[in-house]
Amino acid sequence: MLRFLKKYEIWVFLFFAPIVHAVMAYALENELIGSFTYNNGRFYALFFLLVFIVIITKGFHAVFDLFRPMLKWKVHPKWYLFSLLFAFSLGIITLVMKAALNGSTDVLDFGLNVPTLNFSVWLLSWAFLGEVVWISYSVRELSKSMKPFYASQIVGFVWSLWWLPSMYINVGVIEELPVVPLFLNMMGAAGMCAIVYAKTKSGIAVLIIQYMLNMSLILLPISPVGGGGSTYTMYAVIYFLTMLGFMYFMPPKADSFS
Repeated sequence: MLRFLKKYEIWVFLFFAPIVHAVMAYALENELIGSFTYNNGRFYALFFLLVFIVIITKGFHAVFDLFRPMLKWKVHPKWYLFSLLFAFSLGIITLVMKAALNGSTDVLDFGLNVPTLNFSVWLLSWAFLGEVVWISYSVRELSKSMKPFYASQIVGFVWSLWWLPSMYINVGVIEELPVVPLFLNMMGAAGMCAIVYAKTKSGIAVLIIQYMLNMSLILLPISPVGGGGSTYTMYAVIYFLTMLGFMYFMPPKADSFS
């Protein structure tokens, strides 16, 4: 059993990650846990599942490697700027394209929907755990046996599966998210995170681009709640296609994840 777990460690984790979340969603729906426990606990359950598997297969010392990319902060400022503005810029482009298609600039007349400080901090902590789990570990591990592009898309697909229980019970997620655009959005996000990591080897830069994707969906009227399902679909498609463009012109190399 241990030999199997060591050989297929990453696949075991990717298999159980959505299942653990589904169990928590079931517990919430049946009032076995509260919404606060669920909203935050699902991320920590994901993280501790990973820690548990890594300790069994590699030992306690390997847990430090999960956080190693977060110690790399000396990168070119352009990557911090890129990570900060990328998702937000695509959001603006989406709204401009929507205005052009509608033949009206009314959609550009909006104010930023600024979240509370408390929610912003929680969102940052969720993005931090997501960076450690999905990019620092999952993409790095898969990139040992396949091209980083394929690794990122597998992770993005499982990442989307992980979100499905929240969508099903409609708790802890933006309401009315369409499933297919969600998959495109998360696979695009995983791809862009992989590109930023390959170019910087910095978990902080990845954390920023991931955090700003979430914040852009809140700040701008591009989510299904803020701008309608078609707007979110357009944003997801633009994000995914832009990721493919970066992957084509700036393909990350496998040794960047070693």
